[in-house]
Amino acid sequence: MLKTAAAAATGSALSSLGLRAASASTPRRGGTLRIGLGHGNSTDSYDPATFIGGFMQAFSFARYNCLTEIAADGSLAPELAESWEPSSDAKQWVFNLRKSVEFHNGKTMDAQDVIASINHHRGPESTSAMKPVVDQIAEIRSDGPNRVILTLEHGNADFAYTLSDYHMVIAPAHEETIDWQSGVGTGGYVVDSFDPGIRAALSRHENYWKENAAYFDNVEMLTIADANARISALLSGQLDVIDRIPFATASRVKSLANVKLVEVTGSQHYSFAMNTQFAPFDDNDVRLALKYAIDREKLVQNVLSGHGRVANDHPIGPAYRYEATQLEQRVYDPDRARSLLKKAGHDSLTVELSAADAAFSGAVDAATLFREAAASAGITINVKREPNDGYWSDVWMKKPFSAVFWRGRPTEDWMFSTVYIGKSPWNDTFWENESFARVVNEARTELDEGRRRSLYAEAQALVRDEGGAIIPMFANYLSATNLNVEHPERLAASDDLDGMRLAERWWFKS
Repeated sequence: MLKTAAAAATGSALSSLGLRAASASTPRRGGTLRIGLGHGNSTDSYDPATFIGGFMQAFSFARYNCLTEIAADGSLAPELAESWEPSSDAKQWVFNLRKSVEFHNGKTMDAQDVIASINHHRGPESTSAMKPVVDQIAEIRSDGPNRVILTLEHGNADFAYTLSDYHMVIAPAHEETIDWQSGVGTGGYVVDSFDPGIRAALSRHENYWKENAAYFDNVEMLTIADANARISALLSGQLDVIDRIPFATASRVKSLANVKLVEVTGSQHYSFAMNTQFAPFDDNDVRLALKYAIDREKLVQNVLSGHGRVANDHPIGPAYRYEATQLEQRVYDPDRARSLLKKAGHDSLTVELSAADAAFSGAVDAATLFREAAASAGITINVKREPNDGYWSDVWMKKPFSAVFWRGRPTEDWMFSTVYIGKSPWNDTFWENESFARVVNEARTELDEGRRRSLYAEAQALVRDEGGAIIPMFANYLSATNLNVEHPERLAASDDLDGMRLAERWWFKS
């Protein structure tokens, strides 16, 4: 019942957010899907603990499966686990595995593969982005070849959701760990070649266990960081699908006769991360002053060209079950910002903000608009335009004030645990707050819906009022395809390109 209730609640929350197409043809097999993606790094590898960015997410979902998956309507669906049974306190979870699922190398998947794959992200030496999520597992064991039992330190009503993440793929067990070096999975496509940061080529796995999925014969994924180059390649017929359409060009792309603009409202949000370990960002009054010194409405209109909505300095938006809509929306107020600066002991303030369009489309423009708005509050923001190349390795979490984008996560606990809990590897503000950690931990184990909603509202308020992230806007996902590409009537709102599962879910028109 717990699984059913949770899935229904999320599905209801997201059902109005996914794109609805006018019609979709009957899926057919065949063809080569060519995808141009605005991300990808030379440091990318087959190791699922290191996956980062949309390229690796799409690449991961093409060749691997997880125990669970987020369906297009936002509900939680079975994948390699055909069912799961949580205990009444959500502390123990039993996953019943599908039988006769075959890896690309012919091996039959079993419980030991699942255990080794989950353990790959656990332990004191792990640097996986999923470590804070899987650290809650106290014990994992098999009960026969097709049954895995996980016992958590504390109850977690959303635990099954975490196993749908693109890092939490199931790979074949090898000795005490997994064989990730070969890239072998159970997914719809087999890797033919992989040149990190440049290109990946895949072909269909003919023994794929899903009957109505993975329709293409081949899939090619290309990293093309420049948005104009991606659009030109789509228009010239060199690509079939591209992501990250710049908001300023969305109207022009929509008007073109030979392409389709795909727009979905989801959980993607843009932020300016302040490192709370360093002055002046270690002073919450300074952080609040900067939050009041940004004109959110202007950013939505000028940076997103209206393709989004204002945010409230926390990451929980309309794609979540427990969005705290009752929280007062923070607005541009330079007088209040100036007053907060004085409270912090400053007559004026000068800070440097690092930005590059690699962070998000229009990041430099957003930083410039922030600078202009903040000037009225006595705040001088020196915008430093960083190189796109190496932004995520050399700037993000290295510079004290930087532009960032987040795709969001399927649940509140997952989003908070990934980015805002103190020791998370991706806590880009380095904010540590005991009250926040306590509230999130309590919400995680709370099974009463009303009480849980109240706790998550408190967590959102703490991030908004004390956290180190300025989150001014939620941005719609914008991508484009040629007229030959078809997709289901509803697209997932959990991420761009149908939750980055386009290789499995889309097809070519008959």
